[in-house]
Amino acid sequence: MSALPAKKPSESATEMVQIVLPSDANALGAAFGGSVMGWIDICAAVAAQRHSRQLVVTASMDDLHFHAPIKVGWTVTLRARVLAAFHSSMEVGVTVHAENIQTGERTLTTSALLTFVALDKDGKRLPVPPLAPETEEERQCAAEAQARRSERLARKDQGRSWVGLLARS
Repeated sequence: MSALPAKKPSESATEMVQIVLPSDANALGAAFGGSVMGWIDICAAVAAQRHSRQLVVTASMDDLHFHAPIKVGWTVTLRARVLAAFHSSMEVGVTVHAENIQTGERTLTTSALLTFVALDKDGKRLPVPPLAPETEEERQCAAEAQARRSERLARKDQGRSWVGLLARS
């Protein structure tokens, strides 16, 4: 089998826009974190699928940060792209910017890093194309993603006593 050709990070770039509706919001009129997380997961999955041209599943969500609230009636623009590609997994970065439609003010509200794995129809891992960063910034992002991956793998089975505690509840 021949090696997969490398792909540019820009080839996975994905943008998605949502309107925050009352059903997406809590009693304070701000978007539920879970709704925002769902949008992030979808946008990131599209980016991972664009890179791999395979079906993907979410393996992890790291560094999810809520920076500012998103109010009902505002729009949110999600942007995602693959930051690094490994054997069968990819790290995808996502930002969420909210726009107050009445004032035009835009704010970074959420950021996250997700890992996706490419799978075949039987759930077997598939190789993904390597990433070919074109700019120094893209190379830096890929190097940082590699370091995060090493840290994730090192701590994969550490500090998991809380899982057993909740399983007994």
